[in-house]
Amino acid sequence: MQTATQKTIQQQHTDFEVRSLDTICVNESQQQHPWWYNFKYLAVGLLFGVVFVKAEIISWYRIQEMFRFQSFHMYGVIGSAVVVGIISVWLIKRFNIRTIHGEKVEFHPKKFNKGQIYGGLLFGAGWALTGACPGPLFAQIGTGALVVAVVLLSAIAGTWVYGYFRERLPH
Repeated sequence: MQTATQKTIQQQHTDFEVRSLDTICVNESQQQHPWWYNFKYLAVGLLFGVVFVKAEIISWYRIQEMFRFQSFHMYGVIGSAVVVGIISVWLIKRFNIRTIHGEKVEFHPKKFNKGQIYGGLLFGAGWALTGACPGPLFAQIGTGALVVAVVLLSAIAGTWVYGYFRERLPH
């Protein structure tokens, strides 16, 4: 017969195993490429930055308008991104589209977790207060809004704190 301590340890081990499955990079490429292949990601990042600036997605005022329900601009951008994502996933599944290197793209369902609600609320609060979400942070810094570097450092610190305490948090 197991003691309460042994059950707790077994439960913690099982929780770790279940949670670790959520973090596996199942689509990670097995191919190795020269370092200069990363320039394509730099080019796409620069393109996205220019598009974000031109579309005013990085504008603090546009973000505040969204959270005050004063403008449809950001909702239109986010909604069109969701539609493009849905269509892209459907096309990938329908036509069995592979990666640029010929590897199969696999989609795995993610189990709902109440921590996603808390995380979403915390993310939204930070977005509303700072006027910045992770995507446009670098574009905001690139336009000269250097105070956003504090937000970037805070996001990095928050990620580190979560990683440090992850095993002790209820999931």
